[in-house]
Amino acid sequence: MSEFSAMDNAEIKIERTSIEFEDFKKFIIGDRKFDKQYSNIYIARLRALKNILENKSKEKWGQYQVKTISQLGDDDDDESKAEKLVILIGIIYKHQELKPSILKELSDELQLIPQLSRSNYSSEKDQLFLEDEMLRVKLVGSDLNHKEMVTGLICGVLGYQSSGGIFNVKDYCVPGICPQASECSPLMFPSEDKILILLLSGLDLSGNPDSLHYQLLSEWISGMAGNNQVQENSAFIAQVIIAGNSIKGSVETYTHKGYVDSKNKFTATTTKTILATRRFDTLLSEIVSTSNVILMPGQFDPSNHSIPQQPFHPSILPLSFRRKKNLRYKSLYAATNPWIGKIGSRILAGSSGQPIEDIMKVANLNEYSPIDWLEKSLYWRHFAPTAPDTLAAYPYVETDPFIMDECPDIYFVGNTNEYATKCVTGDQGQTVRLICIPKFSKTHTAVVVDLLSLDTWPITFQN
Repeated sequence: MSEFSAMDNAEIKIERTSIEFEDFKKFIIGDRKFDKQYSNIYIARLRALKNILENKSKEKWGQYQVKTISQLGDDDDDESKAEKLVILIGIIYKHQELKPSILKELSDELQLIPQLSRSNYSSEKDQLFLEDEMLRVKLVGSDLNHKEMVTGLICGVLGYQSSGGIFNVKDYCVPGICPQASECSPLMFPSEDKILILLLSGLDLSGNPDSLHYQLLSEWISGMAGNNQVQENSAFIAQVIIAGNSIKGSVETYTHKGYVDSKNKFTATTTKTILATRRFDTLLSEIVSTSNVILMPGQFDPSNHSIPQQPFHPSILPLSFRRKKNLRYKSLYAATNPWIGKIGSRILAGSSGQPIEDIMKVANLNEYSPIDWLEKSLYWRHFAPTAPDTLAAYPYVETDPFIMDECPDIYFVGNTNEYATKCVTGDQGQTVRLICIPKFSKTHTAVVVDLLSLDTWPITFQN
């Protein structure tokens, strides 16, 4: 339990709320082997969710038979279309001409055919297919919005096969929110009026070297700012979660053209990154001296590029990971991205933003916000369905760790443009608080969550 002193007429000592913490370590990679095909992860995903979708499909369309794609031609031609309705379960593949290609990237690098970078891959020419372990069939139908679908989604479809091997879809279903283990009981928490966690994202110390907002943030968390009442309120923060892009919020790209100038720019960028890392280390060491922190890497932080990103190495942040020589802060925990764990009796899960950002590129639906896609991924029962198609991921073989096996009480995404929240209730009474954490470097805003009530609100640090 941390203590900090507060000064207001008289010095008082305030004890910070303490709570148990557990990392499920679902995304820790052991032996790193890259000699396997990426198709294995799709097969593992399908096998893990197939039975769930079969039961879901029977509940929704109980009178129809579940078939494989290879069994579609077994029907008699004399039967009516209504009688030929069947259920297929498989993996959605979304064919997109604008999707990144390694051959296109190679051509761009060699300056053979210049390729424009795109913020989205969607077009009216996109086509949907359904795959299983053996075959693929094209999906058509006015009831199927291809913009709401992404490659890698496990889906059940109801329809019939027409000429040309095309499957006409009448309806479809997704796995749905996974069951919640048990309801949260206040008795599993310390006897406090409230227990708070603070969610931060997109600090980007490289792009904001001299901002006062970070100092205000550190002083507020540490209990050095405000009167006694403000300091007592900040003492209820039992855990701080920093969801990625703490050191950098973007990255520069260079081509072979103008190599010398690019090399000079690269050297300057490297120096800037080193200085930003030191600034973040100093800021983080101030916070962990009084608070418990879960630190997740982000897309532009010094970690592996593909998800799941592994925890920060202690050598990158020596001040924050060490106090004296080999004595390390127990209040700092380096986590993966994505991450899932338990604080008290609440299950928290989320990412630093790449899965939702990639889904938005694939879909390009302006009427859907990040909070909407976060909700959809909850019903899809998958943290990153577009991995490894358009989102780089480790080539898992036997299992797909991105499948949601536990229903989170709090499900967040970092590095969004603005704060948003929503409470979702599942078919079985599951209650999930969805949170979009805004980029602190742009909004100077963090998010506070009450673990007991699941209430949430933003807090902004202005000059």
